[in-house]
Amino acid sequence: MRVPGGLPEAGPGPLTPSRTSGGKLLAVLDAFTRERPALTLSEIARAVGVPLSTAHRLVGELRRWGGLERDADGRFRVGLRLFELGALAPRGLGLREAALPFMEDLYEVTHQNVQLAVRDDVEVLFVERFAARDAVTVLTQVGGRFALPPTGVGLVLLAYAPVEVQERVLAAPLRRYTPHTITDPRTLRRVLAEVRRTGLAISDRQVTADAVSAAAPIHLGDAVVAALSVVVPGDSPAAVRAVTPGVRAAARGISRVLTQSAGAGWPVEPPSAADELR
Repeated sequence: MRVPGGLPEAGPGPLTPSRTSGGKLLAVLDAFTRERPALTLSEIARAVGVPLSTAHRLVGELRRWGGLERDADGRFRVGLRLFELGALAPRGLGLREAALPFMEDLYEVTHQNVQLAVRDDVEVLFVERFAARDAVTVLTQVGGRFALPPTGVGLVLLAYAPVEVQERVLAAPLRRYTPHTITDPRTLRRVLAEVRRTGLAISDRQVTADAVSAAAPIHLGDAVVAALSVVVPGDSPAAVRAVTPGVRAAARGISRVLTQSAGAGWPVEPPSAADELR
């Protein structure tokens, strides 16, 4: 569990004395967030819920392995060893390699935000993004996470997610970011059905009041494994009309490359909601 400051809350749950040594090491790594990329030893101890001496031992093990590095000011950061391991994840590296040429072409045509994302449980994880300096401001960034419902890529990924995932999202409170954010579950259900019907999602000023996005699914065989979007400035769905054909074409191209050259190593999930409804 994370508290508003970005650090995990010590106490009951996974952060208890009954954890294994491996679990404690993972808890140390989990203490680092995008908001708190550098932590002191005492901050790590408090976040993990262990004595300072135990935190010292855990941090020492991770430093020797390469999972943590120490700054000149004495704070600790995630080490390059984790970057090396992360590059092996097929949903990151293989997807990016397939997508980059198409994303570059789409960016050259639009000079707006071109985003590539995957779903991790009930969140969007952004794995790549292109943006010009004068492009409309977005709240997303590479390696960052966001709720599924408000974003164009999130709507695509939620529309094709397993029914169980959809029901969990729909049962939870839907956060409002702007006056245009969909917070009614019934309305969201209708939107997801339309995404499955058309193969396209449009997020109309749901995250920021001046941005509209169009997103399309990326397939690996019959499964939707990622989503591609372009975010443009605008005050209505008509703002993305000109970029929609390019988004569709790029997503199809990435899907074709993935299906031809990837496949191995990708996680297999239960049937999607779209399959269930066929």
